[in-house]
Amino acid sequence: MQRSIFKRYLGITMGIILLSFLMLGSVMLFFFRSYWRQEKKELLTTNAASIAGIAGSFLTETGENAYELQTDVLSAFLASFSTSIDADIFITDLEGQILLGNYANSHLEDPDLVPKQAVKAAVSGAYENWGTFGGLYQGSFYTVGVPMHVKGGPCVGAVFAATSAVTVNAYQGEAVKIFLIAAVAALGVSFCVVGAFAYRLVKPLRQMSAAARSFGAGDFSVRVPVTSTDELGQLALSFNNMANSLTNSEGMRRSFIANVSHELKTPMTTIAGFIDGILDGTIPQKEQEKYLQVVSSEVKRLSRLVKSMLDLSRIDSGEMKIHPAEFDISNTIVNTLLTFEQRIDAKQLEIKGLEELGPQMVYGDQDLLHQVVYNLIENAVKFTNAGGAISFLVTDGIDRTTVVIENTGPGIAQEDLPMVFDRFYKGDKSRGRDKNGMGLGLYLVRTILKLHGGDIGVSSIPGQYARFEFYLPKPQVAPKLKEPAAPKTKEKAGGRGKENRHRVEKAKAEAEKREQPGPGGPPEEGPSDRKEQ
Repeated sequence: MQRSIFKRYLGITMGIILLSFLMLGSVMLFFFRSYWRQEKKELLTTNAASIAGIAGSFLTETGENAYELQTDVLSAFLASFSTSIDADIFITDLEGQILLGNYANSHLEDPDLVPKQAVKAAVSGAYENWGTFGGLYQGSFYTVGVPMHVKGGPCVGAVFAATSAVTVNAYQGEAVKIFLIAAVAALGVSFCVVGAFAYRLVKPLRQMSAAARSFGAGDFSVRVPVTSTDELGQLALSFNNMANSLTNSEGMRRSFIANVSHELKTPMTTIAGFIDGILDGTIPQKEQEKYLQVVSSEVKRLSRLVKSMLDLSRIDSGEMKIHPAEFDISNTIVNTLLTFEQRIDAKQLEIKGLEELGPQMVYGDQDLLHQVVYNLIENAVKFTNAGGAISFLVTDGIDRTTVVIENTGPGIAQEDLPMVFDRFYKGDKSRGRDKNGMGLGLYLVRTILKLHGGDIGVSSIPGQYARFEFYLPKPQVAPKLKEPAAPKTKEKAGGRGKENRHRVEKAKAEAEKREQPGPGGPPEEGPSDRKEQ
């Protein structure tokens, strides 16, 4: 297909150039012929008028209205004029009888008569003809005629001057020959230049076509050389950027398949092993409840995996819709913390900032934003070092509500920060740190926040902390003056284990007391146990 484009482009371009040459040649020949005819007309007319004036001096009156032309001396003048302009010059009376002539151009042998119509037209003022002049000539001649007057007297005849059309045809033939030589040379140069340009124009397209076929075969390593900064260069650069994106996507896809395979295989192997042990009696009756708890945990893990995949599918298809309502984001944080109580106690983590959490209403989909908080807290608990701390901060701004979740621990490497919210991205390729992750949690977090008009950012110092900060915009309402908050007494943060649990439960109880929920109050399970909207 690329060759046909090359041939079409080259053929069309050369056709346009050839047509331009033909039009130019036709116009040139037309103007050349017109110019030659006008020049010959002036030349013949001038010389014929000169001969008519001279002949008037050689007329002798022989009677009333009768004159005789003295040809002895006049013939010399006539021969000189005829030879100098390479034309036939002859003098006739009013009846068309040739009185004197010189035929330097046609070499006629003493013709006698000319058409009376021509004499009549010449006597009337001027005569012009392109042809055989009434059969006088065998070929095409250009003839002009002027009247001949006696000095101070009447018109007694006419003077004609004629030249062959062969002359102009010869001139035109030479001009056409020169033009054709120049046109062929120009066409040859144009063919080489246009061919080289067309090949250079099509070459990147052929390379892109070959690269696209390689992509179709699964090889994403091919790149198109960028050799210019014009539109083709920009197209090649965009194509290479697309290839890089495809390479990254392919790498993430393979990583995702490996991760999902591992995530599905591990809990299913665990579940199958424990269930088989219970059925065949390998696991004693008194320990069956313990292993059933493990099975339940693995089932919930599978449920979270399936839910993440469903959410990802809904995002890609544009089917994820939000159902906004006002709710207390602080209460959501406290309820979510309770679901991680055992893991927090096991790692002896300190929870900071709960004492400063006051009721803060936000406008959004409560279930989706619960998943945002859940994923962020899950990451914080997972990556906080044993004996470390997790702190929370909720601030109320003019046009937004901001939530900050920070945890101590190994943090995130600087080179990983721009990619932590990418789909399927996992900073630890060895899976040693994040053994249960698939690289979807933070991607879902950012997507959900963007559906609400918000966003999330991350900052970290490796070996010290990782901080995630997201915001939710407030509905567009008329601003109100904020009443000054009552002074609070800041309690000293600290303690582990039961002290953390006591503070979480106290914060939750205060939130429930403020909201006074009915029998269908908010559940305390993770997003995997919530019903899809």
